[in-house]
Amino acid sequence: MSQKVTRKIREGRVTSNRMQKTVVVSIEGNVLHSRYKKYLKRRTIVKAHDEKNECQIGDRVLIVECRPLSRDKCWRVRRIVDRAVADDTDVATNIGESVVSPPV
Repeated sequence: MSQKVTRKIREGRVTSNRMQKTVVVSIEGNVLHSRYKKYLKRRTIVKAHDEKNECQIGDRVLIVECRPLSRDKCWRVRRIVDRAVADDTDVATNIGESVVSPPV
């Protein structure tokens, strides 16, 4: 009578975390072309539920399929596999400009 539910588990990278308790995850994979036998990159973008709002952009996360939580959100973040590296560098140094302090 009771059946074991097999849920899909995917690993992807967080591309956006601007929504409350929701992150956008990009799942990338390679698919073999049937005729040309060449591997093609394919990307799937899904929205996942992040209960504690702890995912940051660039984090690698493990997501699991669940019941529909909203119109287009039916995945949950199970755990964060790898954190993104946070840079403490100044914006001006990223552009290539020199940071000059004003004379005293």
